[in-house]
Amino acid sequence: MGFNKTLRPGLVQIRVLDLDKTLHFYKEILGLNEVCRSSDGLRVCLKAYDEFDHHSVTLRLASEAGLDYVAFKVNSPEELERIKDEVVAFGYRIDVIPPEYDQPGFGKRYAFTISTGHRFQIYSDVKLADQTPMIHNPDIWTEPPRGMRATRMDHFLLYGPNIAEAERFCKEVFGMYAPEVCNTVDGNRLAVWLTGSNKPHDLAFVEYPKPGKIHHLGFYLNDWTDIGNAADWIAVNRLKLDVGPTRHAITRGLTIYFWEPSGNRIEVYAGGYSAYPDHPQRVWDSDQLGRGLFYYSGEMVPSFLEIVT
Repeated sequence: MGFNKTLRPGLVQIRVLDLDKTLHFYKEILGLNEVCRSSDGLRVCLKAYDEFDHHSVTLRLASEAGLDYVAFKVNSPEELERIKDEVVAFGYRIDVIPPEYDQPGFGKRYAFTISTGHRFQIYSDVKLADQTPMIHNPDIWTEPPRGMRATRMDHFLLYGPNIAEAERFCKEVFGMYAPEVCNTVDGNRLAVWLTGSNKPHDLAFVEYPKPGKIHHLGFYLNDWTDIGNAADWIAVNRLKLDVGPTRHAITRGLTIYFWEPSGNRIEVYAGGYSAYPDHPQRVWDSDQLGRGLFYYSGEMVPSFLEIVT
């Protein structure tokens, strides 16, 4: 399918408690490459080996774990200005972030806060990384992938109030659609999975009373064998496991969830169906959410719903 307005989630900034210990996880266990550090030593920028843009993940040393913001890449400077105007028309106040202000390689960004309390950004211009996938008679990688062999930053699940408005915003302003939803018995939205491409999701929301929370940051792996390899790395490094390895019925993804050293939940994910905006929407009842999330056991894991950062 053709992409609409937003190409993909392109950047996240995550708060971490111990920069050195957590950076070791992201580099040596998850398998990301360090790109650069801020002059004050409080932030580190990273990318996965199969990504072209300058970086996709920034770790910021802080006193509390969690999410600073997520940023979405749009397909042109002209589209960036049009979407900015639509954000304002939707009712959100815009802040302008100058090029290279706090994210090396990134052009102008527009920032705003949505109904769930999450800080969103949009941008169109970003430099290519120094080390990208080959494009002329390309090999499959330039250096052997490390650790869990994460190929890209893929998606995130956000918790907050009024996800119905967040869903409407992503559809009306970002041009996304919702391949899958989960509703309460009275018909209200409990969860929604949204995408701007033919991935089953670029982001998801769950209704939650506290604003601005992140449930997990997801990274894409190649296949089920890589999910098993990730499980080995979790065990060898004594990381705290949440759920898996298992399979979702929602998105049909193969998955394992665990916590990195600062307490942010990570998912490594493979597979999933191909979504198209003309497909009928898949609808789950809330009493079937355990089966939708954990298809093999069919049961909800309490920690999965209760722990967020």
